[in-house]
Amino acid sequence: MPVWAWLLGAVGLEVVGTTALQQSAQFTRILPTAVMVACYGLSFYALSVVVQSMPVGVMYAIWSGAGIALISLIGWLFLNQRLDAAALLGIGLIAAGVIVINLFSGANPH
Repeated sequence: MPVWAWLLGAVGLEVVGTTALQQSAQFTRILPTAVMVACYGLSFYALSVVVQSMPVGVMYAIWSGAGIALISLIGWLFLNQRLDAAALLGIGLIAAGVIVINLFSGANPH
């Protein structure tokens, strides 16, 4: 499987895991807690595959940046969480950084 598929899978699993973390009510609800643990574990396994082909800094920047943006969107759309202008600007800068890495970095396998 291509390295990008592993990285996208890791991002998706991290987003599901973080959403389940919020739903776990401080680990008092067993199903969301189990989903969170499983998703984080599988996400880190996928990252261990990715890091064999991509520098760890680039991999982590893409994984965490994409996760931040997606979790913020989920919070806004489904959890009625609001972000102020500074938070939106910061998320936009993170997204811009991920785009720059993907388009222009020689350290990134294309």
